[in-house]
Amino acid sequence: MSTLHVPGDTRHPWPGLLRRAGRAAVERASWDVPEPPDPRSWLGAPGVVESELVEHERRLGVRLPPSYRGFLRVTDGWDGKGIACGPLLPVGRIGWVRDLDPQLVDIWSSQDDDLRPSDEDYFVYGEGQDTIHVRGEYVPGTLMIGEYDDGVYLLNPHIRTPDGEWEAWYMAPWLAGAERCRSFWDLMNSRLREYARPS
Repeated sequence: MSTLHVPGDTRHPWPGLLRRAGRAAVERASWDVPEPPDPRSWLGAPGVVESELVEHERRLGVRLPPSYRGFLRVTDGWDGKGIACGPLLPVGRIGWVRDLDPQLVDIWSSQDDDLRPSDEDYFVYGEGQDTIHVRGEYVPGTLMIGEYDDGVYLLNPHIRTPDGEWEAWYMAPWLAGAERCRSFWDLMNSRLREYARPS
């Protein structure tokens, strides 16, 4: 099966990644219902049109990063049953952590300044990253876009790449911090790796 691409966005081929991951997740899941979902079924929703996306960007007061915008154009939310690293929320339900989860803000606002990671420790992505290296002062101003396994998916506008991507986090209590990636595309590739391998 050939990989499909979002029109005008060949850097982030969301349809292929999400179809492979969704199909594999459905095949691997244990279902205690008489008729489990068809592995060919789409775990997402219809994508958001540009005008609706712009409306939500106005609501949030920011332009969303390119890879996340591309994702929303393909599917407005994904994996509502939480079988493949989701659910990722529809754009109408995303919001700033300070508004959606004040308790998470309280937890991280008490971070001791002595524990604030240096740039050398913080800007490590991939295999060598230590998830404890999180800057608590960023948490209130991160955008909550989903949940999974007692954790949350966040986009961090405080750290941006030259092409407009925001740092993306998966923050969970059992990580003692967050898995951080350079972009939402990188984070989803990391989180979906076990599902998204071509069969």
